[in-house]
Amino acid sequence: MRTRAPLALVVVLALAAGCSGGGGPTAPTAAGSSSAAPTSASPTPTPTPAVVVAGADAALTAAVAKVYAGRTGVQATATLGTWMKEKVAVVTSGEDVTLAVGPRWRVVGGWWPSLGKGTDLGRFPRFMLVMGSDARGGSLKGSRTDSLQIIGLDGRGGAGIVGIPRDLYVPLSTGGTSKINAAFAYGGGPAEARTIENLSGIDLQGYVVTGFDGFGSIVNESGGLSLVVEKAFTFLNLLKVKQGRQVADGGTALAYARERHAFPNGDFDRSRHQQEILIAGGVAARLAGPAGLPKEMSIVSKYAQTDVDAETALTFLAAFYRIDPAKVQHTVVPGAIGTSGDGQSIVKVTPTTRAVFTAFKDARL
Repeated sequence: MRTRAPLALVVVLALAAGCSGGGGPTAPTAAGSSSAAPTSASPTPTPTPAVVVAGADAALTAAVAKVYAGRTGVQATATLGTWMKEKVAVVTSGEDVTLAVGPRWRVVGGWWPSLGKGTDLGRFPRFMLVMGSDARGGSLKGSRTDSLQIIGLDGRGGAGIVGIPRDLYVPLSTGGTSKINAAFAYGGGPAEARTIENLSGIDLQGYVVTGFDGFGSIVNESGGLSLVVEKAFTFLNLLKVKQGRQVADGGTALAYARERHAFPNGDFDRSRHQQEILIAGGVAARLAGPAGLPKEMSIVSKYAQTDVDAETALTFLAAFYRIDPAKVQHTVVPGAIGTSGDGQSIVKVTPTTRAVFTAFKDARL
């Protein structure tokens, strides 16, 4: 994307051009003199900056300039945001993308075709746990997770999403055996993440969780979400959701993520719909381009809890721009429907449950 040079730089260039020699009348010289007598000292031209980053402060510009060391005339644009009170920036110059975190700005990744450099987004495969809790209001404490999704990226253009039924009956990291979503109620995000790592054998980089209200606000502040709803239904006898393609607001997207009674496979269909929402979000982000990432991270930060730092979040999310969302494979781990010793309806872990996790260790399905 072309950017206009800052006004000050335009003025500097104009002055430099005006100071070039030739064309005008010269002062008369004294008889016998071989050169004109100087009338005043010539102004020293201001050098043109090698890298100009619109929207960046001096520290961020300096960090980006190191990437382009030896280049001149680089024009770039920075978009800024926050992730859990940490500053993040995406700097674009043509097809180049530079990722940085602040406030003492440092480059943490990106891709630079103009320099002949490949993509640098950390080690792969990488996995993140995304959760939706049944909390209403601002506090998530003591709530359970209705949505459990592991997102995997293989670093070679491939990705996958594995959903976990909330009623899967497993040993909890906090002790005892119960439905897997109880781990969050007993020990929050860290306990849920450890429970899933123990079950799956997959090393998670961290988790992000939001409640009902937070999820709806994220969708609304992002301008809605393009979804294809497979079947019309009425959520909680209140909200009618139509079938087909639509731009869903926060309430409609939340209803589609939560509804299970209207679909034949209950919680398994619900988990699949949650994956469709995640993919729709990835498509929307890809259409907006990497420059929109700081804004979206800032929105999520207001309504989510996480143990993921800014560098990890920024490079993980930026990796989605290196894949085709249409090729992201997704599934929900299977299990056997049963009853616990205290009479609860549960989903039992089976060899086919574990087989999905084993296949997913390379972040592909």
